[in-house]
Amino acid sequence: MEDKKINIMAVLSITALIMFIIIARVSLKLSRAFFLIAGAGVAIILAVFACLLIRRRYNDRRKLLETKMVTEGRELRIEYSFLRKVAGVPTKFRPGELEEATNNFGVLLGKGSSASVFKGIISDGTCVAVKRIEGEERREEFRSEVAAIASAQHVNLVRLLGYCCVPGGPRYLVYDFIPNGSLDCWIFPAGGRGSSNCNRPSGCLSWDLRYKVAIDVAKALSYLHHDCRSRILHLDVKPENILIDEKYRAIVADFGLSKLMGKDESRVVTTIRGTKGYLAPEWLLENGISEKSDIYSYGMVLLEIIGGQRNICLIENGRDRSKSKWQYFPKIVNEKMREGRVMEVVDHRLIESGGVDEKELKRVVYVALWCIQERARLRPSMPSVVEMLEGRVTVDEPPDTQMSIVDFLSVDEGPRAIGRNRPNIITLATQVDSRNYPPSSTCSYPISIVSPR
Repeated sequence: MEDKKINIMAVLSITALIMFIIIARVSLKLSRAFFLIAGAGVAIILAVFACLLIRRRYNDRRKLLETKMVTEGRELRIEYSFLRKVAGVPTKFRPGELEEATNNFGVLLGKGSSASVFKGIISDGTCVAVKRIEGEERREEFRSEVAAIASAQHVNLVRLLGYCCVPGGPRYLVYDFIPNGSLDCWIFPAGGRGSSNCNRPSGCLSWDLRYKVAIDVAKALSYLHHDCRSRILHLDVKPENILIDEKYRAIVADFGLSKLMGKDESRVVTTIRGTKGYLAPEWLLENGISEKSDIYSYGMVLLEIIGGQRNICLIENGRDRSKSKWQYFPKIVNEKMREGRVMEVVDHRLIESGGVDEKELKRVVYVALWCIQERARLRPSMPSVVEMLEGRVTVDEPPDTQMSIVDFLSVDEGPRAIGRNRPNIITLATQVDSRNYPPSSTCSYPISIVSPR
């Protein structure tokens, strides 16, 4: 715009000078005054042309430098972006970029109590899953997830690509998109309670794939517990937080409840975290937790992988709800294993299709029952679990201990609640602590009512 104004002014000036010279020629003839005016006018016209020429060359050079700077800047940004990806450093996105990537958050992949996940495609063509965390009170969940997963790099852990913070608004986490959804959609029967939220790909994983998934999850947890700079406790290991990629590999996700531990710490004390049904008994005693709490949850997931059913479920008795009762699958597995009828606990769909290796099944059952031992010190470490599942070490038969459930997160659910006068958590903890157990015996807890998820 500025160059256009200068050109118009130059043309008007030159036109005015030419008109002035013509008028002087007519009025002054060929007098000395005319030649002075004509000479001065021509000199000014030449000066204007010279200025225009110099300015044009200057503008051309400036545009060339600007183009070069823009090109170099773009290359630097691409290189910087590449280096960030290689180094695993999350990118900070702008809210508008995520709105455009997700088509204004139009494709919902899943929804939880505090977050929703949307599918999107970012500017470089990468397919992503954008997790939107609502509410200011979820700030700690956002920080925990970034702190835990940002520095973790493992083939069986979900990769954090970026984040976005909106002052006073939601927070966003951008992950790699995992196409086959979560494990619960692949091990629980379609239409059952376990798969009610599956609007994503689903099916029935074969025994070989289930066994591979079990090893993948064990390797991911082993990395978090032993190979990271700071030990990471996931604290919410369950099928819904295990994703299945296009090659049917397991990807551990959702670190919103995770906790970092120093290498010199044996346990940490924290508020209750996790999902009922997967919580280790040590949460009740408030003596602190460790990586053994994740191992307990992993054992529960192993049993669900084997049986294709939730570990805790309500068995209906026709129309008479008063006769409905809770079924605890781990206790059934333990009894069948002692009786030598371990094949009876396998998902019936796998039995119908065949291909279940009884030797592998027995190994997985042994590992699962070791993982859910009530005393944390009896549970194996995750590296040991990996070795046992891969057949590199012998798995001994787990001890035959009394299995009891202390579901301290359950609530009364009207007609379905069994036992209105059940003790509260403080009473249960007192009962447990007041017992005198021999040092070598296995500690067990009183049974309370179990409520569904």
